[in-house]
Amino acid sequence: MFLPACAIIIGIVAGVLCFYGVRLKFVVGCDDSLDVVGVHGVGGIWGPIATGIFATYAGQGLIAGHPGQVLVQLVAVSSVGLYCLVMTHVICLVLDKVMGMRVEGDEEIMGLDNEIHGEVGYSNT
Repeated sequence: MFLPACAIIIGIVAGVLCFYGVRLKFVVGCDDSLDVVGVHGVGGIWGPIATGIFATYAGQGLIAGHPGQVLVQLVAVSSVGLYCLVMTHVICLVLDKVMGMRVEGDEEIMGLDNEIHGEVGYSNT
């Protein structure tokens, strides 16, 4: 397959997956104000899988007749995902014990710009 066509397919699929990954946070009710999971998580999973599918230049991808490469990429994605899950949990536990992970509810409603920094980021006037 022509290499630029593979890149275009990977990019289009990445855009669609990341778009719906961001939308998924509203369905799940996830607190992800910067869309980290929807963009970096979903895109970061798609990238290695796409490599396993489209690695035709190296002769290793699914399209080149080596489906095992997709399995290798899935194992790698799963390993990294598990590592990130465990380490994020440990870091969050430590931070919660040291300084807390959330602000008070009324501080959040008033806006963190004003409550924490003493500035108003957005004015209603």
